[in-house]
Amino acid sequence: MTTHKDKKLVKRDYKSRMFTMIFRDKKELLQLYNAVAQRNYDDPELLTITTLENAIYMSMQNDLSFIIELRLSLWEQQSTYNPNMPLRFLMYLSDMYEDMIRDKNIYGSKLIKIPAPKFVVFYNGKEERPEREVLRLSDAYMTEDEEVSLELVVDVLNINVGHNEELLKACKTLGDYSEYVSRVRRYAEENPIEDAVDRAIDECIREGILKDFLEKNRAEAKSMSIYEYDQEAHIRMEREDAFEEGREAERANTEKERQRAEDEKKRADEAETRADEADRRAKKAEEELAYWKARANQKEKE
Repeated sequence: MTTHKDKKLVKRDYKSRMFTMIFRDKKELLQLYNAVAQRNYDDPELLTITTLENAIYMSMQNDLSFIIELRLSLWEQQSTYNPNMPLRFLMYLSDMYEDMIRDKNIYGSKLIKIPAPKFVVFYNGKEERPEREVLRLSDAYMTEDEEVSLELVVDVLNINVGHNEELLKACKTLGDYSEYVSRVRRYAEENPIEDAVDRAIDECIREGILKDFLEKNRAEAKSMSIYEYDQEAHIRMEREDAFEEGREAERANTEKERQRAEDEKKRADEAETRADEADRRAKKAEEELAYWKARANQKEKE
């Protein structure tokens, strides 16, 4: 039987994402943390990286996680809205805490201290979403209790161009990343994705948008951008297919219900017709009976 420990030894390669690659640099990560948390730290070594590198648990990967100020930040970048992020973060957090206390006695009488977690999703998908929204683990519970024993709150920040402008200005690299993604999508509407990415990279380098990163990592950035665009389109198509299947099922159910209603109406009409015929025959029989009774009374009088 595969144990949780065995599962940790399983490593699978996965396509790294551009957001993760950019902010894997401690200097860039600290700049983004300062913008999100409204801090002014200037020493990247204050960060302790805890990201689950190259590991996939149940087809999931952790983008960025780190400890600073005795707090554990877990961050994800999403190009498609996912209401299940609180549950995914709970699974990440469980793995991380397990690593942190591996050499400690969890059954002992001494309290084991752990860093408080903070969960953030940076959303830049095509679906229109609010500037900021909050997802809660309790939203997934099958029952609604007044007192929730386990809660996990996720802040979802929309980083598309035109949203959360103060945040994008506070962290230039995040703003540049948002602008780059916007251009790739815009150009891909009229050109093959490879050409769209090349155009976006050339323009961004020329205009000083992610200039250093794109010059140093052009080939890898292009490959990741194409992969992410295709993946996003694939997920969107899957959702559309699932929606259409749901519509077809709904139409089939509607047709089935319509046919059932027609059959019931037909049976009711037939029953009503039979009842009307029975009433007609009963009335005729009563009239005939009255006629013969009248004839009989007439003969008696004669």
